[in-house]
Amino acid sequence: MERLQKVIAHAGFASRRKAEELILDGKVKVNGKIIKELGVKVSPSDRVEVEGVPVEREEPVYFLLYKPRGVISSVNDDKGRKVVTDFFPEISERIYPVGRLDYDTSGLILLTNDGEFANILMHPSNQIEKVYVAKTKGIPSREKLKSLERGILLEDGKTAPARVKMISLDKKKNTAIIELTIHEGRNRQVRRMFEAIGHPVLKLKRERYGFLNLHGLVAGEGRELTAHEVKQLRVLAKK
Repeated sequence: MERLQKVIAHAGFASRRKAEELILDGKVKVNGKIIKELGVKVSPSDRVEVEGVPVEREEPVYFLLYKPRGVISSVNDDKGRKVVTDFFPEISERIYPVGRLDYDTSGLILLTNDGEFANILMHPSNQIEKVYVAKTKGIPSREKLKSLERGILLEDGKTAPARVKMISLDKKKNTAIIELTIHEGRNRQVRRMFEAIGHPVLKLKRERYGFLNLHGLVAGEGRELTAHEVKQLRVLAKK
């Protein structure tokens, strides 16, 4: 038996908090009866509906994908472009990406059908580090890199302190390879940070998410997370 709001969240309908609101608003039925209390538990044989839509309960699954460039971080695309779920044709569960990577950004992205897990990881309060490697136009000065470390003012506010490491530079081509470690997840944040210091990103890859990395994978390949990895991510996100 599981709490009703947890079942709704796991099915990907909403976060657990939003699921609680749906219950209190009388928008959830169990076996045809409207439920307005939060303490209700349901079994796998119970029929759950949210706003008239049946909740299909699946076993939670968790995957890591090395997203190639030119792929949409979504389950479908109205322009017919390739999406991250296309790389898991054998998976019957309704998985979706946790957060997103830009169309032109490659690297590590997680997919799951566990709505509660996804919302925990995407919550602004979580401190999970994300490591990006960027190829920039021009070679940023030490002072400009220091400004990224201190936090830089963007149109949606100042960024949190970051870690920055110059990996290499090419004076002939006037480009640099820079590693940037952040824990926020704002839209196009890394690209906007580099644009703010006058060095647009030419190429971007997310190499690490918390303790997870891309070792052993090539672009377009993925793997299932272990139960231990899932547990570790939950612990990291709640710190």
